[in-house]
Amino acid sequence: MIGRAAIVAVGSELLTPSRTETNSLLITEQLERFGIEVLYKSVVGDDRLELAAAVRAALSRVDLLVCCGGLGPTDDDVTRETVSEVLGRVLVEDERVAAKIEARFSSSGMQMPSINRRQAMVPSGARVIDNAHGTAPGLWFEDAGRFVLLLPGPPREMRAMLAWSVEQLLAPEAPRLSLIRCVIRITGRTESRTEETMQPLYAGWAQQTTPISATILASLGHIELHLSARAASRVQAQAAVDTAAHEVAEVLGLDAYSIDGRSLEQVVGDLLLERGLRIAVAESCTGGLLASRLTDVSGSSRYVERAVVAYANEAKVSLMGVSERLIAAHGAVCEPVALAMAEGIRAGAGVEVGVGVTGIAGPGGGSEEKPVGTVVVAVVAFGEARTKTFRFAGERDQVKFQATQATLDMVRRMLVSQPSE
Repeated sequence: MIGRAAIVAVGSELLTPSRTETNSLLITEQLERFGIEVLYKSVVGDDRLELAAAVRAALSRVDLLVCCGGLGPTDDDVTRETVSEVLGRVLVEDERVAAKIEARFSSSGMQMPSINRRQAMVPSGARVIDNAHGTAPGLWFEDAGRFVLLLPGPPREMRAMLAWSVEQLLAPEAPRLSLIRCVIRITGRTESRTEETMQPLYAGWAQQTTPISATILASLGHIELHLSARAASRVQAQAAVDTAAHEVAEVLGLDAYSIDGRSLEQVVGDLLLERGLRIAVAESCTGGLLASRLTDVSGSSRYVERAVVAYANEAKVSLMGVSERLIAAHGAVCEPVALAMAEGIRAGAGVEVGVGVTGIAGPGGGSEEKPVGTVVVAVVAFGEARTKTFRFAGERDQVKFQATQATLDMVRRMLVSQPSE
């Protein structure tokens, strides 16, 4: 029975900046349909020794190895030969496969190059999987209770072959368990603090009838907690994950802004819609990124009234009525200016929620008092004003993203604190 799998993508081009490996995403999705857990993925160049090492390592750990790529006719296509060598299989030309490849060339008015005969070499004991969209057939091995599936690299060829292989070859060997995943999105706390809070839950989840696996992924301004459960039925797995997600929400409180996969901008948009509110934003250092995130959500025109990028001090004065004396006294990056921007944009737009963001994204422009990464956010709503000064780390684009994340979170927390009518 197949319960655990590994994926090895083969091709030196996949190790360069110009190509991104994506086949493994679809393979993982298809395997998870039958409860087959992918333990790891790796990318190996067109090197026989490295690929052989990767194949041996995988087969020592998992029930199923899926190799994708390296089945072409050229010398750098080494998957077929390497896997056969590792498994101790002899390669023999399959006349039926050779005839199909030759017929494919003939149908296009071409003569098959002699090198394509390599693709008709089939390892002893392997099952050939026809390729409806190319010349490289797939191969299926069973070896001492382990299984190996070789698929071509071009996505168009791989997709069709994978769909057939999953239904015809993998399904009968799969545990038929349902695998359910849930992503909980968190902000306002560090990874270590999140982990510390979650540890008591981990112990309980490991002992329950349907165990829950958890993984924390952290990035600047954002943490994701991935929960997964496998059970005999989808209903059972879903119930276990739902219960765990609500336990997380209870212990993390407002820091867990989404247990259903929604982004922070979606959550804010939904809160605005529920309360019948509109928002207007005034941005400086974020340069329109905040407005972009808000309007990336379909239907956001129902609550986003306007957005202004007031980069220059003169724009802050003319477009939002920020006092020149205020800027002269405190500088453009300060809580009084951010508050004046929020109040000015809200009043000018005639909306319920106003936001002001100003800061120093870098890499230049910082000072000892206000170093690069200093961002000030103000939110005005419900007759209340909140301001906060942040110090963000990272490059310019990272500072800008963290600034929008913190701003959206401030808006969210203010909206949640007000009961909906």
